[in-house]
Amino acid sequence: MSNFLYEYFLPEKNLAKKPSSPRDFSKLFVYHTKSNQVFFDRFYHLDKYLPKNSFLVLNETKVVPGRVVLKKENGGKVVCLFLVNEMEEKDKVKVIVDRKVNVGDKLFFKTKDFVEVIFQEKNVFLVKFDFSKEKLFLLLENEGVMPLPLYLKQTPLSNKKLKQKYQTVFSKKGKELASVAAPTASLHFTNRLFKKLDQKGIKSYFVNLYIGMGTFAPISEENLKTRKLHQEYYQVKSQVWQKILNARKEGKHLVAVGTTVVRTLESFARLKIRDWRKKLHKTELFIFPPFKFQMVDILITNFHLPRSSLMMLVEAFLQYKKAKKHLVELYDLAIKNDFRFYSFGDSMLIV
Repeated sequence: MSNFLYEYFLPEKNLAKKPSSPRDFSKLFVYHTKSNQVFFDRFYHLDKYLPKNSFLVLNETKVVPGRVVLKKENGGKVVCLFLVNEMEEKDKVKVIVDRKVNVGDKLFFKTKDFVEVIFQEKNVFLVKFDFSKEKLFLLLENEGVMPLPLYLKQTPLSNKKLKQKYQTVFSKKGKELASVAAPTASLHFTNRLFKKLDQKGIKSYFVNLYIGMGTFAPISEENLKTRKLHQEYYQVKSQVWQKILNARKEGKHLVAVGTTVVRTLESFARLKIRDWRKKLHKTELFIFPPFKFQMVDILITNFHLPRSSLMMLVEAFLQYKKAKKHLVELYDLAIKNDFRFYSFGDSMLIV
């Protein structure tokens, strides 16, 4: 992995600790790969830069406030992060805890409902519960806080505000799973912007990828060797997939809103057999250069952490589009022009 492609220095002032208000007032960095031109604008002018014959695909996943303080039977407190993005069974879920717990321990919510630790693998514990999955989500909604990445620890926003701001305006909670991180490229969208896009004839379709903490994990040699990344679940409805295919047959450009949408569509396109009775699919797809994109024509994305899999995906897209600039060159330009980075930061459009 080349340091040149994925390493850069971000001044403290460029780290966004809260989102723009209103959402679509965030800055937009536009890069035309064919002409090698760069434009700076605001996100509410997105429609100006998208071709008329294009359509959006967005990730409608809902973020659950999955970080919650539970009590041990001896009264001690434990901070638990519920990995609700990978619940394979209806009465069990993995959690990451901030201190020592043992198999057999019961951890209590304020309501006296509890989960019991039944298995440990390093710092991840499997817990079981004797109530419904819906009740677990409700308990987390009532008692939990948003599981923000570490670089947002200093955010001035209250938990109440975060539950609103670290969530898209169109999010929908899946019946099976939810996410523990936001599809941040979609945080810039507002209802008024969707109306502008619709008036231009640019339609929006929605898929679902349940985002886990792996999205923030550093790349390992094992990832590069196996060409596999952290596993995530996703869902594409048959009618949505058909509409996407029909639009592409009509010559329309697919605009992927965020790296999670890219991973979803490129994974689904590579399935040899599509069983529509199966609601959830797993992906370990690792997108890095060189990569031949089968679905995505245009990309909307945020500015990502150095040496991350997300940077590698965006660099792969730039190279696929035969761009003259590397991603770090674009990032350096964004930093010089006071763009804000990471989850609550500004946006980039690669056409």
